[in-house]
Amino acid sequence: MAGRRNSDKTALSLFSEVLREARRKAGLSSDELGAKLGYSGALVRSIESGHRTPQPDFARRADEFFGLPKVFEKTEERLRDLSFPVSYRPFVPYEKAARVLRIFEPALVTGLFQIPEYARVVLAARPHTSGEELEGLLAARLARQEILGRAEPPLVYLVMDEAVLHRQVGSAEVMREQLGCLAEVAQRVNVTVQVIPFAAGPHVGLQGGLTIAEMADRDVIVFVDNIADGQVSETEDTVAQVIQRFDALRAEALPKRASRDLIMKMAEERWT
Repeated sequence: MAGRRNSDKTALSLFSEVLREARRKAGLSSDELGAKLGYSGALVRSIESGHRTPQPDFARRADEFFGLPKVFEKTEERLRDLSFPVSYRPFVPYEKAARVLRIFEPALVTGLFQIPEYARVVLAARPHTSGEELEGLLAARLARQEILGRAEPPLVYLVMDEAVLHRQVGSAEVMREQLGCLAEVAQRVNVTVQVIPFAAGPHVGLQGGLTIAEMADRDVIVFVDNIADGQVSETEDTVAQVIQRFDALRAEALPKRASRDLIMKMAEERWT
């Protein structure tokens, strides 16, 4: 591939570049490649320009034609669930395959532990979201939680600011149920939940949330949240910086048992 590899590209731009480079090396026009794959040249051009998302069959045929070991198929998988924001889609397969997840949340319960009623209110706050889009977003968020029920679930280390326990999302009943669920999840052997108390004062996490996904082969990818739906990165410098900041945040947090006690206290006293 011409030029320096940018390791934090979205899956769509990566798919587009690999396809365009493979076609050029084969000496084919977009119309010629389309004919060989059983698609139109217009579709090939749209995918190469990043205006169309490739479908599984297109990816499979491209791998077969160019003799690549599922390069296009694996990249297409990262794009499949269009219910996620574009910037988050590349992170989805990493979250699913992670051996360890380290998460910091400054304002809300993390999506992996949200109950449906809480999640619905959070997602409904997105501007210009139709009812149909809301249902798609909700289904996608709840589907993410399936990794917690698999035979070998990931180790999850969640650190959150105390503000999460005070911010009302939905009714008091929803908050009480959500915090009760969070306290229950915190008792699982593979889950550690810690709260940074208000007494800790300001900390670096107030700049935004983050998730660190560590694979079985020790590869690490990070998702840094922000108002523009966040960004995914695998670059060495960014990963190192995010890990360092997570460690600093965890050092500010209450121990696991004290954190659970605080969560239960808030559920029983503030949201009753």
